[in-house]
Amino acid sequence: QVQLVESGGGLVQAGGSLRLSCAASGRTFSSYVMGWFRQAPGKEREFVATIATNAYTTDHADSVKGRFTISRDGNRNTVYLEMNSLKPEDTANYYCAAKYSYDRSSLFRRIADYDYWGPGTQVTVSS
Repeated sequence: QVQLVESGGGLVQAGGSLRLSCAASGRTFSSYVMGWFRQAPGKEREFVATIATNAYTTDHADSVKGRFTISRDGNRNTVYLEMNSLKPEDTANYYCAAKYSYDRSSLFRRIADYDYWGPGTQVTVSS
């Protein structure tokens, strides 16, 4: 079992930055592929970024490439999403997710791939 809790959301002006954190419980954090997803009002949840258990293989959605960066800290059992150059269309509830993986470089981009989810943190970008 893994429990996830996101933090760091808030209200920011367009062009600003935020760093989201997701703290994971459990002693096997290093064995979980981690992902960030977001869901805007009236829209489906969508993939944002994912990071493999090796901590350096990553992938980001085209809509955030060059602006967002996913990273993880095994000592803190935490995954981060650094968000820069924020746009009003980035406004959404952001969720982190975890999936156990034996492979050190695997990445997962589909909602259905993930086993555990946090409750989410709201990000609002004003124009």
